[in-house]
Amino acid sequence: MRNLASLHFFVSLPRFYTKMEEFLHDFVLQKISEIADSEGIQAYVIGGFVRDIFLHRPNHDVDIVTLGNGISLAQKTAKSISPRLTVSVFKNFGTAMFKYKNYDYEFVGARKESYSHDSRKPHVEAGTLQEDQNRRDFTINALALSLNKANFAELLDPFNGLQDMHDKIIRTPLDPDITFSDDPLRMMRAVRFASQLQFTIEEKTFEGIRRMRERISIVSMERNMDEFNKILMTKTPSKGILLLDKAGLLELIFPELTKLKGVEVVNGCGHKDNFLHTLEVLDNVAKHTDNLWLRWTALLHDIGKPRTKKFVEGIGWTFHAHDFVGSRMVVDIFRRLKLPMNEKMKYVQKLVSLHLRPIALVDDIVSDSAVRRLLFDAGDDIDDLMLLCEADITSKNEFKVKKFLDNFQLVREKLKLVEEKDALRNWQPPITGEEIIETFHIQPSKVVGEIKLAIREAILDGIIENNHEAAYAFMMEKGKELGLVE
Repeated sequence: MRNLASLHFFVSLPRFYTKMEEFLHDFVLQKISEIADSEGIQAYVIGGFVRDIFLHRPNHDVDIVTLGNGISLAQKTAKSISPRLTVSVFKNFGTAMFKYKNYDYEFVGARKESYSHDSRKPHVEAGTLQEDQNRRDFTINALALSLNKANFAELLDPFNGLQDMHDKIIRTPLDPDITFSDDPLRMMRAVRFASQLQFTIEEKTFEGIRRMRERISIVSMERNMDEFNKILMTKTPSKGILLLDKAGLLELIFPELTKLKGVEVVNGCGHKDNFLHTLEVLDNVAKHTDNLWLRWTALLHDIGKPRTKKFVEGIGWTFHAHDFVGSRMVVDIFRRLKLPMNEKMKYVQKLVSLHLRPIALVDDIVSDSAVRRLLFDAGDDIDDLMLLCEADITSKNEFKVKKFLDNFQLVREKLKLVEEKDALRNWQPPITGEEIIETFHIQPSKVVGEIKLAIREAILDGIIENNHEAAYAFMMEKGKELGLVE
């Protein structure tokens, strides 16, 4: 146990004082303290909330462990705050929680766990605080602060987690082989915390991940992807993905990505390492947006290259149609990784398929029709597409980078001019199928689709303006051609 005043390398920081003051005067924690004392039980704040007090990070998930009945403590605490405060009870897990002022308070009795080899669901028994801390994933998540009045805010740090925070190290409290074998998701969490906090995974802990990596197969893909998405959302996501690769986890959960690795040379001609290029593009996108699905697009924009790679004499390496092939792969990848098969997948698929299109608009002789078609195909996602295209410039040649960025600025100007003139972003047809049916007194049929398509193509080719009057006149002419009017 340690008194907080002795922790000089943290206490000297003003932000620490602010965070600790919030902790000391938290209304709910004071209530828990009172009830724990009146019940004669010990209670502690433990885990990530405590860690983040020292790291000056926001955290609204407060975990309470008690040497008693966690569900009972939650219910009594909630009742003392307000009779209307709802407590969610999970009897199978022995936990209970309630929400209060944007914070989630979760209660559990101290416990020890044992695991079977083919499951990460533990057999749980009541335990001591030390046994509860033993089962934690990392030393920095095993810190506990007492809530009892006699030693309120006293730190219990049996594994020197505070020192590991100071040294920026991720380490397991016990033998890493046991920690990772018991719950293999902790391997993904180790990489995630290292990425989020910019920490280093301690050598023995990392070797444990490498030894236990095959155990990741018993973890559901949904849980793996939850951690992977958190890695993608870090400031520099490439660091986490490179750690996954070095640990041997990436090839097990995301083999399509590892197939981008390496450089092949024929007749002295080699191509760039598309894996490293992809990670550069991902980091470039991450500098400009918190959009998870645009980050996924960056990760998958060249995913079709291994399947389309070809060496052509006199030309070199080609990846013809990798945009088309990659966009088709997105569907299978999302399905296998248990990612959402909805508009988010369609967004990624669309931008992967379009990521080569903007550069083709650089030429001065490019027609407005080509610009209109890109606006039509990209819709409201045109700005995200342009961000992706600019992030795709990873050359080390500063002159070449400037040239490409200048070119894309020209493309942006062309897009803006055409958009202001033709209003094609997120385009909706000015003539509906119902209006065609009513005008020509015909039944729903292929002819209706032909007329709608002809109107759309006429607008995109600049033959008619994008408004109802012009489209209606064009529709009537088309109707005459098809013999629908005399």
